[in-house]
Amino acid sequence: MIRRIFAFAAIIWFAGFLTFTLTLPGPVADDESRVVVVPTGAAGRIERGLELLEADDVRTMLVTGVDPEVKPGEFAAQFDVPMDVMQCCVVLGFDAVDTRGNATETAEWLRAKNIRSIRLVTTDWHMRRAANELRNTIPPAITIVEDAVPSEPSLRILFLEYHKFLASRVIGLFRG
Repeated sequence: MIRRIFAFAAIIWFAGFLTFTLTLPGPVADDESRVVVVPTGAAGRIERGLELLEADDVRTMLVTGVDPEVKPGEFAAQFDVPMDVMQCCVVLGFDAVDTRGNATETAEWLRAKNIRSIRLVTTDWHMRRAANELRNTIPPAITIVEDAVPSEPSLRILFLEYHKFLASRVIGLFRG
């Protein structure tokens, strides 16, 4: 009986991992959100957010999880952002050190700005967990549009992220 339970659990785990791996989210073509939130991390995230700013799709971009030693001028130089755009439209958040911290920092910023809809930009393999953490932190009335940056993650990254996502979901159940 115990072996059957373990076998059933293994089948469920494998089916979940396979689904997680084969159905990574993708980019969003059109959206009405005027605010983009970008957690720092894998390549392409910040570039995608800046691309949306340049296309006038969004008005403000919060980059959460920026190293406290990074100065706005350094950020602007690294990503080739004009200083007028940095001053009007790019907000650097320095408080977060992980995905849950990104969600907390974003939630505090959203409350201060009274924002009702955001476009979350992060890597495809990170999107589910980032969106889950954010949904567990912000009021349900705030809409999150998931705009995933395509990547080619390794099996190791997918394996780790799947387990982090599962842990995030379980913890979310107890946070209420």
